[in-house]
Amino acid sequence: MTDGLFVTGTDTGVGKTWVACRLLRHLVARGMAVQVRKPVESGCRQGDAGLVPADALALKQAAGSDEPLAAICPYRYAAAASPPRAAALVGETLQLRDLLDACHPQEARWRLVEGAGGFCSPIAGDGLNADLAAALGLAVLVVAPDRLGAVNQVLLTLEAIERRGLTTTAVFLNAIAPPPPQLNNAAELRQWTCVPVVSQIPALADLVVSR
Repeated sequence: MTDGLFVTGTDTGVGKTWVACRLLRHLVARGMAVQVRKPVESGCRQGDAGLVPADALALKQAAGSDEPLAAICPYRYAAAASPPRAAALVGETLQLRDLLDACHPQEARWRLVEGAGGFCSPIAGDGLNADLAAALGLAVLVVAPDRLGAVNQVLLTLEAIERRGLTTTAVFLNAIAPPPPQLNNAAELRQWTCVPVVSQIPALADLVVSR
């Protein structure tokens, strides 16, 4: 098994956290101890004790983590924008090194790190999600909405991952809304890539555990 997984998407709002949380529950049920990280989250709501990173909180709960939320998601911003833009709006500078330090492994546990937005979206002032994934060296899980246009978006993302010398564990087609009956994105993708294409969490968990 690889030492972890970097969860990314073909775009923002494709269900990365939804998929990651359900995968985590399956892995924990199999006895795995998992360290989760969502090093930066924008679009956070204001709570009594400060900004609340909803995605990071969901990951923490799904993993049954006893780490403080501040360790899981140390960088939080209110603006619903890319992390470097959200940071700039409050006079801060967010660097890739900051995010790498936040993802430092504790002990030898398997890690799940969730990015922010799509694979080539900016995540820091000096780097994209792709740069963070490459620096971490983790295998990649690509989450894509199962809708018209998914094949193009997935294949472009897979090319970007390959160019950075990373391995893609799987493409997860997420049925955010029922796809039109004439579409069969899974079958079309399998014509163009050898990367496993799945749409069920148990099948994804089996791929993760077998690597």
